[in-house]
Amino acid sequence: MCKTKMAVDAAQPISSPARRSRSSTTPKISSTQQAQSQSSISSTQIPKSTLSKSGPSNSSNRVSYTSNSGSGSGSEYRLDTSVATTSVSSQASLTSFRASLPDNPQVYDFSDIRAATNNFLAKRYSSTSSSQSWRCALHGKDVIIFQRRIQKSMEKAELRAKLSVICRSHYKSIIKLLGASISGDHIYLVYDFVVGSNLSICLRNPRNLSYTVLSTWMSRMQIATDVAQGLDYIHNTTGLEIDPVHKYVKSSGIIVTEPSFNAKICHFGAAELCSGSESKAVTNGGEICEEPLADSKPERRGSASRTREFEGVRGYISPEFQLTGVATQKSDVYAFGVVLLELFSGEEPVRFKYDKATGNYSKISIIDTAREVVKCGGDGVEDGGVGVERRLRNWVDRRLSDSFPVEVAQKVIRLALDCLHVKPDYRPDMRRVAGKISKLYLESKFWSDRVKMPTEISVSLAPR
Repeated sequence: MCKTKMAVDAAQPISSPARRSRSSTTPKISSTQQAQSQSSISSTQIPKSTLSKSGPSNSSNRVSYTSNSGSGSGSEYRLDTSVATTSVSSQASLTSFRASLPDNPQVYDFSDIRAATNNFLAKRYSSTSSSQSWRCALHGKDVIIFQRRIQKSMEKAELRAKLSVICRSHYKSIIKLLGASISGDHIYLVYDFVVGSNLSICLRNPRNLSYTVLSTWMSRMQIATDVAQGLDYIHNTTGLEIDPVHKYVKSSGIIVTEPSFNAKICHFGAAELCSGSESKAVTNGGEICEEPLADSKPERRGSASRTREFEGVRGYISPEFQLTGVATQKSDVYAFGVVLLELFSGEEPVRFKYDKATGNYSKISIIDTAREVVKCGGDGVEDGGVGVERRLRNWVDRRLSDSFPVEVAQKVIRLALDCLHVKPDYRPDMRRVAGKISKLYLESKFWSDRVKMPTEISVSLAPR
């Protein structure tokens, strides 16, 4: 082929196969019909977001015009169902997100509290707390109401301001505080009711002491992780203007939920709302009164003495809390250390054992027994060859069937004893404790996956 022929062929446009098929199947439209068609489209205002190409399937939101007849006057537009589907799913996600947010704090009328509790004649909820409580329905919600005494009177405006700060906090390991009401020298705290049982009953069921629902090491590590993260949130992540303190950390104040067996902390916000009952100066002729009781009443000694109201929990009180009556974040760390030892030993923080020889009761502290377990020499062996591992297996709850990672258990006990240091400055904060607990949980999970029984093997005892 000569260059002139090639140049002529290159200059002429060549229609694509798609263009040939369209020109062969679609009749020609005159300029008048095309103008009429465009005018009909412009006169019919259809939102672009609701139109799509006509076809069996299309996920785009573009607008397309398709002629159905040779004149081109007919047009077909189809609603893009993906737009409606997206809006419905977005609405559902927003609804679930809104439901997960804490409700606005409510200052309930005292008449509502009386009506919900049948004028306080309803059956009280079984709780190990010294405060009276009722499970009831309030404003269509299943709640539990706690009654606590306050020394300082509080107006509704002040209560609403405190609730607006406290109810701003929201975490999975904390039972939500819905609101409160004040009448006289009592405050009624309304919490969301959670199905489950407290940790104290789960560990020591009075009806069957040999059984516990927390029969595996991982179940107890899950409880320890949830409580540690919940206290870490209270101390460091609530964003409150003050340094929040829980003050009532104890095993009976931790709910083990059903059926997931996670832990939720009770009595959140009670310390701030009942701050009027906080201990002030504790003096009696220059001597400090040291007689802490769980939620004890005010103690008056002499005319020169000032009122002391100590709200601690026996067995969970740190030395400085016992001395001054002022709860701090480090006293919460101390109480968590006691809960940690209680969780893995299954024993009460303080118990008494009868001595037949002397006829007296000897006091046994869970802290002292834990210190005896990890006490060892440089080679890890003491007392005539009795090692730490043997003492540890005797100390850990026997209902775990001696199935637990020994190294992780030693680390857990040492971490608990760090939280139980006599001097508060030497105790770690809850952020560091929660980080270590999470790391120990991962180590326990690795151990559990490694020693788990295979499920693919079947065993038959029938004769062949």
